[in-house]
Amino acid sequence: MKAAVLYETNAPWVIEELTLDTPKAGEVHVKIGAAGICRSDLHIKNGESRHLLPAVLGHEGSGTVLDVGEGVTKVKPGDRVILSFVPHCGQCHFCLNGRANLCDKHAATPGTLLDGTTRLHKGDQRIHHMGKVACFASESIVPESGCIPVSPDFPLAQGALIGCSVTTGVGAVMYNAKIEPNSTVAVVGTGGVGLNVIQGAKLLNASKIIAVDLNEGKLEFATKFGATHTVNPTIQDPVQTIKDLTNGLGADYTFEVYGSSETVLTAYNSVRKGGTVVVVGIAPIGDDPAISATDLVRLEKTIKGCYYGSARPAVDIPTMVQLYNSGKIDVDGLITRTYKLEDINQAYEDIDSGDIGRGVITQF
Repeated sequence: MKAAVLYETNAPWVIEELTLDTPKAGEVHVKIGAAGICRSDLHIKNGESRHLLPAVLGHEGSGTVLDVGEGVTKVKPGDRVILSFVPHCGQCHFCLNGRANLCDKHAATPGTLLDGTTRLHKGDQRIHHMGKVACFASESIVPESGCIPVSPDFPLAQGALIGCSVTTGVGAVMYNAKIEPNSTVAVVGTGGVGLNVIQGAKLLNASKIIAVDLNEGKLEFATKFGATHTVNPTIQDPVQTIKDLTNGLGADYTFEVYGSSETVLTAYNSVRKGGTVVVVGIAPIGDDPAISATDLVRLEKTIKGCYYGSARPAVDIPTMVQLYNSGKIDVDGLITRTYKLEDINQAYEDIDSGDIGRGVITQF
């Protein structure tokens, strides 16, 4: 099978043939149909996030079931599936209490499947899996709990984005912040996930949705998904502008969706007293914001982390599918570029240069 392998940080992906083992009990063999180009993979490539290497990255995927291991009952060969990059054990404290996105067993087995071993090899060399999805490849072995079945005609590219950026962004609003109608919302960072935060805020009837980004093209694009106002920090002071747009108060909710200490501070300083800051972006290792503990108390601001939209993948990914099918969220419009697997290095040059929307690998 063909895969894009990352052997070391700050080096290009290498396209080559790997050996893929057969699925073990509770696992599914999937032919990958689409894989999203997400900044989280770039963080690993740049050495800003830790991951065992060599590895096949890619965590935003969809495809068709080729085969199943012993005991698999939820999917069968021929089924079309969206892949969750947090497959869960169903047995730990968090799984049993409706927080499958925080599954202990998933967190304890980085770079492998849930049993702590890999299915990818090049000769005798073990190749690791990102998110137990590893969809920068023509095929993958994934846990059954990471396969969400959809209709046979559901579009694969759109399914891939629902597997990560849509669920992460819309979920941050619906399941984490749970914003009130007529709230004011500021979204710091308008990449693929940020656009979906904007869609989520629109879906929950926010009165003002303020998009903040350094890229004018991204800001203009954000208005197509529901942003009512835009702020470019190279032109305007984002904190003061957000306060001016909210009667001097600050936004009721701010979402940090880029991943840096600077943008976390922008989100924190832009929220009103008693407001909520939701941190969605993952900052590089060691890039930690300096937030005043005194102000945190006196201003009664709430800071919340949000991983994978605080979603329960088996339940909430189907909800995103329903929202897409009913026209309540726009996934088609997010896709602005498609690539062959062989073009993965160019795809990440494009995302790093600030291209708008989302790229998707559709040819393997």
